[in-house]
Amino acid sequence: MKTAVIYWSGTGNTEMMAKAIAEGAGAELFPVADFSGSMADYDKVAFGCPAMGDEILEEDEFEPFFAGIEGDLSGKSIALFGSYDWGDGQWMRDWTERAKAAGADVFGGEDLIVNNTPDDEALEKCRAFGADFVK
Repeated sequence: MKTAVIYWSGTGNTEMMAKAIAEGAGAELFPVADFSGSMADYDKVAFGCPAMGDEILEEDEFEPFFAGIEGDLSGKSIALFGSYDWGDGQWMRDWTERAKAAGADVFGGEDLIVNNTPDDEALEKCRAFGADFVK
């Protein structure tokens, strides 16, 4: 099974999560700007993006990327994760619903969010999330 973790990170928090998830999953890791593959190349894909502004996806790189591959998500097994500083995770609920509406099979129907910088416990949770995602 071929798995990718594709993420955007501004402060490094979501990047830390992405690295731990990729480690747990044995997945290829890509900052969104470096991903040049196709969704068809992967059996499973985990996407990571922090909450930005008014609890939305990052608008300059990640949102255009995700909008561009959204049509390729039908039937695809995906996972969503990210970090946030304030709010209650609405960006992740909206993103999960958007992915489901595109026909994606969202892992466990859940997401993984971490407030600010992930501590050791949160990083272990990320590794377990990655391992469970590829089972």
